[in-house]
Amino acid sequence: MKHFKLTFIALFAIIISCFAQQKTTDKAIIKTPTMQCEQCKSKIEKALFKQDGITAYKVDLKKKTTTVSWITDRTNIENIKTMIANAGYNADDVLADETAYKRLPACCKKPDVVPAKKP
Repeated sequence: MKHFKLTFIALFAIIISCFAQQKTTDKAIIKTPTMQCEQCKSKIEKALFKQDGITAYKVDLKKKTTTVSWITDRTNIENIKTMIANAGYNADDVLADETAYKRLPACCKKPDVVPAKKP
């Protein structure tokens, strides 16, 4: 009987700790209209890979969108958009960083894009 109680308590503790470790996640589709080629896709993926809290991402070159899932305790949608902008690409309403945009290869630049100027 004593072993049964200890086993039950241990099992209960493990179940409680599993539920306590669950993280809430969120998902969004971000428009990345300035993306032009495979190099652009690669640069955005590299920027997202560095961001803490991102659990999954898919950059779609044809649709010019980036689908991202993240842990809400570690990051948020604005940080993710900023990471994409800091790589030199527009992300929804966040304009590309001017310095990063200038460093992009010529094939990645759109002639009608106006990057955000740093203050």
